[in-house]
Amino acid sequence: LMAALAILVAGVLPLTYVYAREQRAVRAAYWRAVTMEIVGGEMEVLRAGEWQSFAAGTQPYTVRAGAARHLPAGKFVLTRDAKRVRLEWLPDKPAHGGVIRREVTLP
Repeated sequence: LMAALAILVAGVLPLTYVYAREQRAVRAAYWRAVTMEIVGGEMEVLRAGEWQSFAAGTQPYTVRAGAARHLPAGKFVLTRDAKRVRLEWLPDKPAHGGVIRREVTLP
């Protein structure tokens, strides 16, 4: 009975670790996909002319998407200069989907 229990534990523990690692990877991919959709949508709004309401420089950016409340801790940052507008998602921890960045050249 002890040998059977040891074999069972030796087989289940690695599977538990693999499952937990896979769960973290799927969660990070979900956060990345949601963030890409939000940044892409907001960049379309900015390209349509909303960029004119922001001063030059770097500033925090408030998104309108309801899905943003499902993201981990982080911030959206808008950077505008004379020729470009860049919108970035900067998570507090790199394992939370990574930085998402979109940049367009102004007309």
